[in-house]
Amino acid sequence: MPGGFSAIGRIPELKRRILLTLLLLAVYRLGCYIPTPYINTVALQAYFNAAKGTLLGLFDMFSGGALSQFSIFALGIMPYISASIILELLTVVVPTLEKLSKEGEAGRKKITQYTRYGTVVLAAVQGFGIAVGLGGQRAPGGVPLVLLSGWGFRLLTVITLSAGTAFLMWLGEQITEFGIGNGISLIIYAGIVSRVPSAIFNTVRLVNAGGMSIFALTAIGVLMLVVCGFIVFMERGERRVPVQYAKRVVGRRVYGGQNTHIPLKINTSGVIPPIFASSIIMFPATVANFIKIPWVQALSREVSPGHWVYILLYVAFIIFFCFFYTAIVFNPVDVADNMKKYGGFIPGIRPGKPTADYLDKVLSRITLGGAIYVSAVCVLPTVLIERFGVPFYFGGTALLIVIGVAMDTLSQIEAHMLSRHYEGFLKSGRAKGRR
Repeated sequence: MPGGFSAIGRIPELKRRILLTLLLLAVYRLGCYIPTPYINTVALQAYFNAAKGTLLGLFDMFSGGALSQFSIFALGIMPYISASIILELLTVVVPTLEKLSKEGEAGRKKITQYTRYGTVVLAAVQGFGIAVGLGGQRAPGGVPLVLLSGWGFRLLTVITLSAGTAFLMWLGEQITEFGIGNGISLIIYAGIVSRVPSAIFNTVRLVNAGGMSIFALTAIGVLMLVVCGFIVFMERGERRVPVQYAKRVVGRRVYGGQNTHIPLKINTSGVIPPIFASSIIMFPATVANFIKIPWVQALSREVSPGHWVYILLYVAFIIFFCFFYTAIVFNPVDVADNMKKYGGFIPGIRPGKPTADYLDKVLSRITLGGAIYVSAVCVLPTVLIERFGVPFYFGGTALLIVIGVAMDTLSQIEAHMLSRHYEGFLKSGRAKGRR
């Protein structure tokens, strides 16, 4: 690539997109420190410190600490993600939505509109639930979390949090359209990365206090580099199924006769499985914070991070959701039918059902490897923290999101630069690109 990424400053459009993206992300981070009215932020921070390892802690990570501050962006972008996943699942089982998804741009716009409506509804429901839950809660010192309880606080909280989520949804769409990268993913990315400075500060303070040796710090740094490199390698990994298209004569033109491939990613489901698995397993621990029942609290302790019951359930749910979500986003029957329609076939495999069975078999094997990889990355931080006392400040889900979003954003920047320098590549006689 001519000039590498130093050439970004010489491409006005790309520079404008990057600056706009950074500006909108700065607006998001600024909003994370604007508190919702009638909330005792000091008492709430103490409450969240006591609720680590629960579903509240997971949501707080994705919101970049906005939930523990109970800011106007306390719900973050999670209602939008939940609505998107629900609509995607319903597209498979509801014929009307399935028909809309196949109507091109107009159908996608309609589904996007439904997703927005669903986001507002989910945000209102979650906001009301949080307002009701916090209304009767107190910090460990007995200080109430809410300065003004009652329906006034609940309605104000629902309106504030719903408006904040709607604004974040709009912000993400603006980044996607006018900025660089996927706006929704970048908002989550910014929330997770915002904790890096405090993690570095805590690590340095721990070393200065003698709680960690330089050797241990170096070993942790090397381990993080190895884990990040492993994630990049696996996220780039794919199985390429060769496909050949027979020649077809349409009028006076000949179509087809080319060789291509179907790229099957090792991790087709992305970060959806660990998010779903964490949400399900951490639900009992979250309920125990609101319901003071002995057996519920005992159950929550067993499924808290660090216990073997938690690890086994976590891995089992990740594997299940990897297969479940992959089966939704990739339909071998549809792919086989499209290949047959346009004269394509896999060498040595008959078109139609045998092709679908072959693709399903290959995808199942790849998904098993991907599920094991995702489980290992997600469980490793828990084992390091709970069993060996290693201060690993980011969970596996956060690492997957951060590295995946960074790779996707860099790919889009590279695509912009390649399109701008396309003529120069032809003149030099060398066309470099991503395999």
